[in-house]
Amino acid sequence: MNKLSLSDGEWKLMNLLWDEQPLTIGRIVEALKDDTAWTKATVNIMLGRLADKGAVRVDASGPRKLFYPLLARDDAVQQEARNTLSKIKTGGLGLLISTMTRESELTDAEIDELYRILKEGLDRHD
Repeated sequence: MNKLSLSDGEWKLMNLLWDEQPLTIGRIVEALKDDTAWTKATVNIMLGRLADKGAVRVDASGPRKLFYPLLARDDAVQQEARNTLSKIKTGGLGLLISTMTRESELTDAEIDELYRILKEGLDRHD
């Protein structure tokens, strides 16, 4: 996966596309109207940037442009995690996980997933 950094606004668009695809600009503006004050022009510019980054595919073959995510959510999350870790260096992974678990209301399933991930990491070092 290419190194790709998404802005907060791009994350909003990508999360929408990951959850529901394909989407038109009109549908995106409607879906985000309560969270943003973005106009159709703003969304169009942001989608163009995402397309230039290789994160979104535009299908202009029909009466309305349709937008699809090319970047997988898991890949984006992994890259964001790498970017975050490289920025905070001091304290490292332990501090990051500690902060995330204190600041989030983890479900039992998420806690089980954390245990599984940590166990896998430990098993690789044995």
